[in-house]
Parts: sequence; structure tokens; C-alpha cells
Amino acid sequence: MTAPEITPEEQVELDKALYDALNPLVAAVRSRETGLPAERMWDADPIEVALSALAAWKVVDVEVRRLTAQAAATAGSYGASYEQLGAVWGITRQGARKKWPDAVRRPTPVTADARTLALFGGTAELVQASSGDWSWTGKGADGASSMAGDGARYATAEEAAAHAGAFLKGHALDTSGRP
Repeated sequence: MTAPEITPEEQVELDKALYDALNPLVAAVRSRETGLPAERMWDADPIEVALSALAAWKVVDVEVRRLTAQAAATAGSYGASYEQLGAVWGITRQGARKKWPDAVRRPTPVTADARTLALFGGTAELVQASSGDWSWTGKGADGASSMAGDGARYATAEEAAAHAGAFLKGHALDTSGRP
């Protein structure tokens, strides 16, 4: 996608919409600065009125920048790259990264992890796959072995540990050493 271009007619409509949106803000700024009612905003030095309009455009500029950053972050959260953001904005990938540094998140690679769980006289090995999912294999105190059933995968190590712990509890020995 490239930077959009608008027609002259669309430009006229955009200008009108922006001025219509800006006028109440200019009136409010003038009213606060002078203490005069909004309908008398033009009863002042033209420089002061023009500066009030400029101050209102500054407020709009800040809000447009905030909303633009929000739109870039939203696009980035859906998977847009800095190259795509830059193309839409008419700047380079590097320019987009500088303009919206937090818009695109790089996925952090999942590194495999393994943990050992010792409960009820048995042990279980919790293993994280490169996909980030967890599974387990275990050996109960009674010698029985098992693993996550039917290739089950768990979203967290805690969830895998809960399932492994239930297996270990079911295969514990009582205090006399019997299952």
C-alpha cells in the first residue's frame, strides 16, 4: 500500500471539515483568554485572533500525532511491518521505526525449557517445545510411567505441572511403601 492521494474535491471537503471542527475550539480558547463570550471572539486585535487559531491548530496537531501513533500501533499489533507503515506514510522503514518506535513488536523466540517436578515419591519432567507449548513425562513412586495423554500440549508450565502432579499423586506409595 502506498501513501494515499486525494482529489482536489476531497481536499476542499477535508479543509471544510477541519475548519468546522476547529472553530469551536478556537472560540473556546479565545473565550478563556479574553473572558469574552465565544460569539465576540472576533472583537479583538486580528493578531490575537490569529494566534488563538494557531494555538487551536497546535492542539489538533498533538491529537493527530497521538491518533496516528495509535493507528500505527494497531496496524503493528495485527502484524504490519515498519516497511508497510513507512510505505503508507511516505517514509522509509527506518523513518517509520523512528517515528513509531513501539508500533511493531518483534516476536521473542521461544527457547526450549525443561523443569523437574518431584512429588509423592515420583518425578516428572516438564518440557517446553519450540512452539511454546508444554508437555510432561513422569515416573510414579510405584514405578508406573506416563506422559501427557494423546500428545496433549499445555499453554503454561503450571498447567502441565498440574496434570503431571495428578499422575504422580495417583502413583504414590503409602507410608509402608505400598501403592
